[in-house]
Amino acid sequence: MLLRLAYLGVTNALAMLRLLPMSDRRKTRKSWPCDTRSWSSNGSCTARRPGSPPADRAFLAALLHQLPPDVLRRIRLLVRPETVLRWHRDLLARRHARLCHPKRVGRPRTVRSIRVLVLRLARENSGWGYRRIHGELLVLGVKVTASTVWEILKDAVALSRRLAH
Repeated sequence: MLLRLAYLGVTNALAMLRLLPMSDRRKTRKSWPCDTRSWSSNGSCTARRPGSPPADRAFLAALLHQLPPDVLRRIRLLVRPETVLRWHRDLLARRHARLCHPKRVGRPRTVRSIRVLVLRLARENSGWGYRRIHGELLVLGVKVTASTVWEILKDAVALSRRLAH
């Protein structure tokens, strides 16, 4: 990344040297972001501003975020000080989001003891379907939906088939 920063510094310096012998009018014309060929039919500019890679943004944001805004304004940067501070806010937001992201997404798994009880009832009462097992669980005071019982039984059958092959 340091090598890229040095490269960007050298290329910007060479670009500035190239502008030295030009007249002020040509400089203005060269630095204008949209020349006559890049205007669209509705009058808006279609040229894109040069962007910087996320790694460079993160490096600059980490390096410059502690400087006061008035010092940032005095430093000759390719971007506005507000942009550097926005990059730093985005960097912290991404870091916070990554650290706070739950390990598992979606609904939590059913408690193991409930799964064991459902499978035991199904094994001991082979004629019962998932609705009957659900009803017996409600009588026992276990709060679980019928669809959860069905999912537990379906997963157990799929697992036993995989183990059989």
